[in-house]
Amino acid sequence: MRDHVLCNLVFDDDGFLGEHPDLILRARPGSVVYDASSKLLELNGDVDFTTYLNALSIGKWRTYASVQSAYLRLETRGGAYDVYGTSLAEGAREPIRSSHPLVHVAASDGWRSTEFVIPVPDDAPIVSFAIVSKEPVQLKGGCWYTHVNEQRLNDVRLAIATTTFRKESYVTRNVEALRSVLFDGKDEPCDKFHLFVVDNGRTLDAAALSDANVTVIPNPNVGGSGGFARGMMAALDIDATHVLLMDDDVRVFPESFLRTYNLLRLANAHYANAFVEGGMLNMEDPNLLFEDVATVKRDGMYGRVKEDLFIDTVEGMYANETTSVELPRAYGAWWCCCIPTSEVREHGLPLPLFVRCDDVEYGMRCKPAIMTMNGICVWHERFEGRFRASVDSYQLTRNFLIMAACDELDGSIVRAFMMRFSRTFHIYLRSMNYDTCSLMLDGLADYLKGPAFLATADGEQILRRNGKRNEVLDDVRELDPELVAATVPDPRYLGQGKDRGMLLKTIEMLPHDRHVLPDFLLSNKPAPTYYSRGAYPARRTMRRKVLVAYDQSGTQAHVRTMDRGRWNRLRERYRVLMREYRKSGKEVAEEYRAAMPELTSRSFWEQYLAERA
Repeated sequence: MRDHVLCNLVFDDDGFLGEHPDLILRARPGSVVYDASSKLLELNGDVDFTTYLNALSIGKWRTYASVQSAYLRLETRGGAYDVYGTSLAEGAREPIRSSHPLVHVAASDGWRSTEFVIPVPDDAPIVSFAIVSKEPVQLKGGCWYTHVNEQRLNDVRLAIATTTFRKESYVTRNVEALRSVLFDGKDEPCDKFHLFVVDNGRTLDAAALSDANVTVIPNPNVGGSGGFARGMMAALDIDATHVLLMDDDVRVFPESFLRTYNLLRLANAHYANAFVEGGMLNMEDPNLLFEDVATVKRDGMYGRVKEDLFIDTVEGMYANETTSVELPRAYGAWWCCCIPTSEVREHGLPLPLFVRCDDVEYGMRCKPAIMTMNGICVWHERFEGRFRASVDSYQLTRNFLIMAACDELDGSIVRAFMMRFSRTFHIYLRSMNYDTCSLMLDGLADYLKGPAFLATADGEQILRRNGKRNEVLDDVRELDPELVAATVPDPRYLGQGKDRGMLLKTIEMLPHDRHVLPDFLLSNKPAPTYYSRGAYPARRTMRRKVLVAYDQSGTQAHVRTMDRGRWNRLRERYRVLMREYRKSGKEVAEEYRAAMPELTSRSFWEQYLAERA
């Protein structure tokens, strides 16, 4: 038997979590001092470590790795202290603490390593500990571990592949953070990691950043799917057992990668081929978990399994650990997703979708079990309020339909998607968002061109061309002051998802299209709306020939003016494309399914990358 570390305690937040210390520990003001130079905590009083980053997810360890016993090791010196076990239970608003201390540790002049057996209630998803002292105690480090048979450990060699496009500051910071934790020694697990930085922008100094543990790969701009395909191939080339895919615009938590490695080493037979999905926390609100696992819903939409969770609260931690993510049509987004290379060998590389839906499609293709756990995460830039029609309309339409064809999604889901496509098109059309409507139709038209188009399409050129057709938002200070003054937006309608009630929703769904009305029924008085939805609220925007479309902050906007000629042309093109879809849609879908093995093969990707080098 040997000790196997499950996770290390984390004390240093690099200042990032300064406003949210409850992610690390809970204590009264003045009870804890962190010395950044010596990386020591000095405790004096009651300090609870039942937190997102320091508690042990014992329920998940039992499920994924058949771990039954939890042990805690602390490195301390100074005054005497008591250690209490803690756990979480349904409905509890505070950690449940053992009624008596588990152990009393006497004072020590030098560093001492003390080990504790933490009691694990049968139904507890999380256990942890609290330290209570009457005089200062210094805490240098610690870890959670268990005892395992050496022969039970899985062989794990983990390649990390991050794809970047001109995000130099993010990438260099993340490389140094990972280097300082993962590559700072020669012993296990430092020798089990390798970081590949796939540089789609070819702007990084590859020679300066690369070393024995880090490889920068200059790559043509083939989007996220092409960058991650290149990273997967690099992982296969070094015979890694797993490849962890990671976005570039994230702030890494290096301990997450160690925890992922430790989990994979112990994963039981049921989860041997499972993906590990890191939680996406909000960089602007670091205590907010936005998403980990999502699903393709039966209505043709993507849906988060969990709603927003504030994981610096007991309720948030409990919900995060007890909400099941093992659902039909589940997938893990590639901001932090660890995939066994055996799955890559069996199911192939990503489809050449450039951006959007590549990670969703891979989940639909592999149908993996997915493991998640408190403390396995990254912090990501906020997604809300970043609507770009070139991506969120063109790429989404085209790539969702390609995914549905290649992975043979249930026909009812595809029908629901197309019903939503039609409804969204007409909502945007009557709100005079003509460019977005045009991009939606382009997405459908390019899908209907079949796999031959996808295999040869220049994704960078398409995205650049389409990007010029995104609605341009200008600073409201640069717009006509009288126009802005006349259209002060109601913040409730600026992307906040205000519940309008069934009656108002029904009214807003009616085809009250200003374009079919004669001029004498229209008003030249402008009205405000939100730029990435329809003209809501309809009762305030109908019959207006001018709309000022604001962003979520209300500080940028675009002025829309009614154009009957363009409206007619878009309606006609919509009718033509929908007839073509109804006539040849099944045939095109069969072509995609037949071409999928080739489009996801290594030989295809090697040629595809070489042609764009």
